[in-house]
Amino acid sequence: MDNQRCKGSRDLLPTDMTAFRAMERVFASTCLRYGYQEVRTPTIEYLHLFTSVGTLTPSMLSKVYSFLDWDGWSGERVVLRPEATIPTARLYIDNLLQGGPARLFYVENMFTFEATGKESRERWQFGAEMMGNSSPSADTELVLLARDILGEIGLQDFTISLSHAGMIRALLQELALPPSEQSHLFDRIMDGDHAGVIAQLAHIRPDLKEPLSMLFDLKGDSSAFLRNLRSPLVRLLPRIETSIDDFIAVTRLLTDLGCRYQIDMTSGKGFEYYTGTMLRFDAAGERVGGGGRYDDLIPLMGGGDIAACGFALNANRLMRVIPCREATTPSLFLRAQDQAHISDRLLFDIASLLRKAGYVAEIAQGYPQRTRHRWALLVRGTDDRPSFLLTDQSTAKATELGSLSEILGILQVVNAGKAGPS
Repeated sequence: MDNQRCKGSRDLLPTDMTAFRAMERVFASTCLRYGYQEVRTPTIEYLHLFTSVGTLTPSMLSKVYSFLDWDGWSGERVVLRPEATIPTARLYIDNLLQGGPARLFYVENMFTFEATGKESRERWQFGAEMMGNSSPSADTELVLLARDILGEIGLQDFTISLSHAGMIRALLQELALPPSEQSHLFDRIMDGDHAGVIAQLAHIRPDLKEPLSMLFDLKGDSSAFLRNLRSPLVRLLPRIETSIDDFIAVTRLLTDLGCRYQIDMTSGKGFEYYTGTMLRFDAAGERVGGGGRYDDLIPLMGGGDIAACGFALNANRLMRVIPCREATTPSLFLRAQDQAHISDRLLFDIASLLRKAGYVAEIAQGYPQRTRHRWALLVRGTDDRPSFLLTDQSTAKATELGSLSEILGILQVVNAGKAGPS
């Protein structure tokens, strides 16, 4: 019998889930403090949700898991959710539109086909979306939210890269090409083919060689840098003025708030629906997240003139780059010295009291003592007159104790001081 996993999938072991849940708690609590509310969308959505308004680039659509959802003699083609922003926008239109602006967050899995099976075909995302605000302060809030989350989950060194889809679109409008061709070139840029597009456009319009170079070589770490380039860019590309002013407003506010970032127009890689500021987060050579403004998405989906922006963090990649954290809550392994005199009921009662006090308590169930716990608690004596031997397995120090309150006293001291792994 072949018990191999499917290509591109992975098992999450107990240590993986410990890291995942720790990140999830930080993500959710930080979003809640910012005023975001949690939602969850179905794993299966209709394919036309992702195709009818041209919201995904062709290369992304070629990687979705699609199948026919039979209903009698007919059926609709559906997909396993390839990304979360479009379903969240649908959720907002269907359920929350009348309530006005909304801040939403989610923890969901996404599915995209990868031919070699070496990369993950299922990925978990932590995402946040803001519906109903088109101001630069909304983009700024998302950057600050992502920064706070990445810092709190333990990343010591990460970079925030910013670019602007509106500036790229303004450049393409200067070519006077059919809208379909402009969309095709924008898709290529979003798929990362910057060099190929630049070479093609410089060949079509040699006079755009200078602004092309200026735009895609645009790199800096302050709003002042961007302001210095405003005049020459607007002179060469008049249509870019509105977008660059919006970008300057976002970067200026981030600078004023002391948020470190870098401007890199080649970092803008993602979805066709982006219209404004785009975000990218990198750590330890990994792209761990990204996002941006997508003011045209909800209108295209029939939700009216509602601006929006958002970002998502890739949990799979974050688990590879965040430092491993040991648990800080003391955990205990309980067993009876003599089962003829210590009943299972007493062990369960003791374990219940320890758990209610906030500690991890595992009862031996016929297997040898587990060393992964910081503490080993040996229950001796009888049910009527129990005594305890508490051993700190990190030091092998054993302490004779006569009551549960004495045990809790030792654990509280250790927990308060966060003394060593538990």
